[in-house]
Amino acid sequence: MARDNNRAPKRAEENDGLIKKTIVVNRVTKVVKGGRNMRFAALVVVGDGAGRIGYAMGKAAEVPEALDKATTRAKKNMFKCSLVGTSIPHTVLGKFGRGSVLMMPASEGTGVIAGGPVRAVMECVGIKDIRTKSHGTNNPINCVKAAIEGLKELRTAEQIAAIRGKSVEEING
Repeated sequence: MARDNNRAPKRAEENDGLIKKTIVVNRVTKVVKGGRNMRFAALVVVGDGAGRIGYAMGKAAEVPEALDKATTRAKKNMFKCSLVGTSIPHTVLGKFGRGSVLMMPASEGTGVIAGGPVRAVMECVGIKDIRTKSHGTNNPINCVKAAIEGLKELRTAEQIAAIRGKSVEEING
């Protein structure tokens, strides 16, 4: 059997310790004079499993290129969110468009109770115990964006005390 030297070598997967999850890949068609132009749009969530998370969309003519673009952009867009142990500090409602995601802290051992796209976000950020409910839309892109908006609003008691110039005991009552 002859060797196929024209084949592209496998991409070397960089090991940077980040959790990468592909949420959705959409095929987008643009109708032009000569026919149809097919392109792909990919949504990727990247996290370190310890409270840092980022997401991005990548668009390209081929799926692997779209995934690479989205992953690179997601790494650049990473931010730190507040966690308490394996859960979140308080209940929060993240909204984006018509979609909203209610996130509630859970005791240790509960696990991640979340639907598809929101579950991927929680696993990437490193939350092990949480209860969530998606309302309004089941569009995976809007669900991810709503979950990310909710994570951005999280604050620990120490952060709120520092902002207000009070002690944690005064905040907790």
